[in-house]
Amino acid sequence: MDLFDKQNQDNALNKPLADFMRPRTLDDFFGQQHIVGEGKIISTLMANRRPVSMIFWGPPGTGKTTLARLFAKSCDAAFTALSAVTSGVADIRNVIESASTRKKLGHNTILFIDEIHRFNKSQQDALLHSVEDGTLYFIGATTENPSFEVISALLSRCRVLTLEKLSEADLQQLLHKVRDVWKSHSGNQVNFGEDAAELLIAFSGGDARELINGFELSCFLTAADASQHVNITPDTVRIAFQQKAQRYDKSGDAHYDTISAFIKSVRGSDPNAALHYLARMLDAGEEPRFIARRLIILSSEDVGNADPFGLVLATSTFDAVHNIGMPEARIILAQATTYLASAPKSNASYLAIDAALSDVRKGLVPEIPLNLRNAPTKLMKDKGYGEGYKYPHDFAGGFVEESYLPDKLKNTIYYMPTERGRERTIKERLQFWWSRYRNIFKDE
Repeated sequence: MDLFDKQNQDNALNKPLADFMRPRTLDDFFGQQHIVGEGKIISTLMANRRPVSMIFWGPPGTGKTTLARLFAKSCDAAFTALSAVTSGVADIRNVIESASTRKKLGHNTILFIDEIHRFNKSQQDALLHSVEDGTLYFIGATTENPSFEVISALLSRCRVLTLEKLSEADLQQLLHKVRDVWKSHSGNQVNFGEDAAELLIAFSGGDARELINGFELSCFLTAADASQHVNITPDTVRIAFQQKAQRYDKSGDAHYDTISAFIKSVRGSDPNAALHYLARMLDAGEEPRFIARRLIILSSEDVGNADPFGLVLATSTFDAVHNIGMPEARIILAQATTYLASAPKSNASYLAIDAALSDVRKGLVPEIPLNLRNAPTKLMKDKGYGEGYKYPHDFAGGFVEESYLPDKLKNTIYYMPTERGRERTIKERLQFWWSRYRNIFKDE
């Protein structure tokens, strides 16, 4: 290599590797075959040079911006990009004015807005008329569920396409492409073993940008040998990614998806899966008391009387987490999580109160029996309030089969105890006490 070649390579490396990796055609695009593959919606629209308004919904690094640029290029449309973080209504109006001028000359405009979920209602409203009358075509990119973050009027005018994290196979192909591009611009052959490659792919988390940047930093951290070879080791990859934090917006989809997976794992009696999602939340900085509150709800809704101690433990967990704080609170949460996940399950109490509420909301609220009414005054006693009430402690075993429900609901059963855990004992006791329980369970 002569001095001139060396200078050209040094200059090339002054640009981020991601700039060299940016796809020029759909053939260079990695992943998303469900929308860009042959015969799929994007490839078909591009082949027909047909612009439409769309919203790309997916995680970071899945190609939303790149795909928008490729789409605009295929349609021979002017492409204007705005960021919802730094732009406002005035910027939108300027784009609309320019698009209107182009439209009169027979040219299309595609307005791309990154992070469209950050626009408020009035900012999104500013787009409606121009999208509806075809002044411009709109492509929005968002990492958040557009059903919640994009106004319905704009949403109805766009086709929502979901982009997915890149698969391991996609990332493997991308990694080899990155290595080739690095060599062509730096002159250095990059070598890495299977372990290092697996770490690069794992740490990227399905994000093409993360993979490219992680690879680039790994190369910068590794000196080339005399043969101009850069040998990336697993330790180098770990160093390159050590500052990587989970993407976890505590008001976004990841927040709700992870707590949902956590609760469903506890409910499903899988302590290992529950611990995994607990770790993800804690590592991302989730508020420990939020997790503890959800465990309190779960302890009644899903464990219930099958193990009544679950509610006691969950409640004390909340107090302990509040008083102790992180990082020790992780241990307390782990104990409660593993206990509740391993406990017998019953949602009988949850179903019971919902059934009772359903009847009440349907108007089934007959008069309370007189013998159960409070009688603090002589007038009330004279009207028969409290008369005939049987005090259970006056009877053997502290129980008497009395009619507590209004006549219209006399034989109604809301609570149906299961055979699981402590609830089996409750079921047996209710059968011993109440004829209506004996009747309903007599065939068991």
